[in-house]
Amino acid sequence: MVDSKTNNQGQSEEKTAPSKDRNNEKPEAKNPGDSQNERGHGEAAGIEFLLDVPLQVSVEVGRARMLIKDFLQMKEGGVIELDKMADEPLDLYVNNRLIARGEAVVVNEKFGLRLIDVVSTSERIEKLR
Repeated sequence: MVDSKTNNQGQSEEKTAPSKDRNNEKPEAKNPGDSQNERGHGEAAGIEFLLDVPLQVSVEVGRARMLIKDFLQMKEGGVIELDKMADEPLDLYVNNRLIARGEAVVVNEKFGLRLIDVVSTSERIEKLR
């Protein structure tokens, strides 16, 4: 049903009454909390675009503080004493955030890290504050 009116400028305005016909109904909106998206891939598909984001992963053996004059006097064969003991686990950082600790291993003639302690999610979130 169409209702016509003339506005104060002499122009005709038309309003369409809502139809009771089921074919004209809009589809129901999907709940954002549904476990499947339109493609039916499940919850993982919602973060699929993040899977190709590069991360900077580094392993820290230890740290040291020194004066510039001592650093400038360093020569080949010089030794810098680090703050960690030889038997302490190494720190694994992802994008400069401590994520885990582990021990050094050799894999196919390359260094690797066997994780022995993963920092909990709540600890990581607390450090962001």
